[in-house]
Amino acid sequence: MAIREAVSADGTSIVYRVTGPEGARPLVLLHGWAGNLRNWGQAADLLAEHFRVLAVDLRGHGYSDAPETGYDDPKNWAADIAAVLANESITAGAILLGWSYGGIVLTDYLATYGAGAVAGVVYTGSMASIGRDVPGAVTGPAMVKAIPDVFEESSARAMRGFAAFGNANTGKGPDKGPDAQRLFGGSISTLPRVRKALFYRTVDNTETLRALDIPVLVMHGTADPVVPVENGRYIAETAPRARTSYWEDSLHGLFIEDPVRFVAEVTDFAAALS
Repeated sequence: MAIREAVSADGTSIVYRVTGPEGARPLVLLHGWAGNLRNWGQAADLLAEHFRVLAVDLRGHGYSDAPETGYDDPKNWAADIAAVLANESITAGAILLGWSYGGIVLTDYLATYGAGAVAGVVYTGSMASIGRDVPGAVTGPAMVKAIPDVFEESSARAMRGFAAFGNANTGKGPDKGPDAQRLFGGSISTLPRVRKALFYRTVDNTETLRALDIPVLVMHGTADPVVPVENGRYIAETAPRARTSYWEDSLHGLFIEDPVRFVAEVTDFAAALS
């Protein structure tokens, strides 16, 4: 395992973790809003048996820099991913996998840089666009309930806001408590101004999806209360080469609910790529 740093176009430091065998297909993991590269848990270890896994701390999250401004510019998010790929000398064959907000970020990258370095993309519990009245960008009831408390600097209000997610990010079951606490801790450690800034932007990536000429896998829980399944269906209906895996009654964090199934589906998707 190696922790590395890339410098984005605007000077922002982007930290990422590399695991898995040299020479394996690169798989870039992009976490969600108020998350970090540790979100992936056991799934990251299992994926590293098949891929060269690059788990990224998005700007403003984890150990990456948190600039004061710029979160509303899709080109900044795109440049962050480009910087990581360049730092690893990846020019072709990569898979980009975005969870939740990470799906917006990977689509920002495709909109700016195209798919020359990318063989396929995976959206899991995610959307490709954001903003009020933007198609495919519906906010789920758990997120609605959490806002605006999750933007507050008051720790009590912030914790109350994040409590609204309950087990949405981890799925049901008594063994999910440690994962839920790990994700909760990462969310609280994300600066309040960053948590707020990520929601104060609007981008419609529909045309990028329509023009996408690489395979797409959409994985979505049908009971996702954070990013409703209709967002995943919108991606699948818009991207020409999309395939789907809808997990009946599953919630937001499929890679935590069932990491073995999650890894198997991503691996099968990768095996079908040229």
